[in-house]
Amino acid sequence: MRVGFVGLGVMGLPMAGHLLAAGHDVAVWARRPESAAPIVAAGAMACGSPAELAARSEVVISIVTASADVEQLAFGPGGLIEGFAPGSIHVDMSTIAPGTARRLAARYAGRSIAWLDAPVSGGGQGAIDVTLALMVGGRAEVLERVRPLFACLGKTVVHMGEAGAGQVAKACNQMIMVSVIQAVAEAMRLAGAHGLDLAKVLEALQGGSAASRVLDVMGGRMVRRDFVAGIQARLHHKDFAILMDEARQRGAPLPLAAQTWQQLNALMALGGGRLDTASLLKVLEAPVEKMQ
Repeated sequence: MRVGFVGLGVMGLPMAGHLLAAGHDVAVWARRPESAAPIVAAGAMACGSPAELAARSEVVISIVTASADVEQLAFGPGGLIEGFAPGSIHVDMSTIAPGTARRLAARYAGRSIAWLDAPVSGGGQGAIDVTLALMVGGRAEVLERVRPLFACLGKTVVHMGEAGAGQVAKACNQMIMVSVIQAVAEAMRLAGAHGLDLAKVLEALQGGSAASRVLDVMGGRMVRRDFVAGIQARLHHKDFAILMDEARQRGAPLPLAAQTWQQLNALMALGGGRLDTASLLKVLEAPVEKMQ
């Protein structure tokens, strides 16, 4: 298929590479041309604007930061809408508000262009290993058209329902994951307060019922005090803003998530937005120092 790709970050770059390796005709657009250099060197075509990218693509996949970024990409000046032909598909794998996904789907439908919100979970390593989970909102027949592309990107593809449903599922994913990171941080803080060897604590917990991938990855970073690797906390802070707003709109009480949200707020206030979310441990430590 002729595939366009936008968002060549930690996850997007290997994802675009997998599509290229599978034999698809891949083109890319990037606000910073240097971020596209590796995939262009591997054989992808570089486009000068989102509109140009859409004009030569049957499907455009985007994985960018926030709702406003997706809206600008789709309908801003020189946006995808200016290049898409009727019957084209925009698959957005970003983590955005469900309402934004529904609104974009409706606007595209008026121009006979299909939309899927298909946020992913699994992080940069999952993107490299093709083990991502894709949570898909949109029409089932559109999903079937792009399923061969999804097979190049992940191992789990679940159709959640209509447009926006994928984003609701991703909000649930983020709520569980980051709340577990907070629980790991609290466990490490308590163990440290007793003078225990945190590496041994982690080893013990990994062998019991508390074992999980989040414990392995984030607990390991806390033990090593490696707060640079992984996903920046500001992105999880953005995700929690989405899910807490959804909770408010729907009248759904989320008391545990609300407490984790406050810890993320504290982390942002301390200047830790560009650190890994494992740095939630630092919020619990005293004396609290401004993060570098």
